[in-house]
Amino acid sequence: MKRRLLLVLLFPLMPLKAQEPDIQCPGKNTIEMRWCASKARNESREALKEKLSLEILEKWEQATKEACEVAYAPYLQGTIYPQMVATCDDRLNRALLEELKGLGR
Repeated sequence: MKRRLLLVLLFPLMPLKAQEPDIQCPGKNTIEMRWCASKARNESREALKEKLSLEILEKWEQATKEACEVAYAPYLQGTIYPQMVATCDDRLNRALLEELKGLGR
């Protein structure tokens, strides 16, 4: 009985291994497409972290977020809205990365 109690008490302390879902991008449904868009945006965001200061990166992210929200405001009530905004953010991030590459950074 004491062993079971010990196991129950220690179970929350055991680390859980998180796995990425088995999704082939670009995805076959809205949930998968949204996941893929977010993954791509996160990758481009990480690349920008290596190129820009934290202050400039924060300003960039705020500006692109606002611009993408305005661009896709007509879709705000739709289920595709988050995917469209994430894709927009990613495209703008990648455009900046290309510009930075051209400047030898």
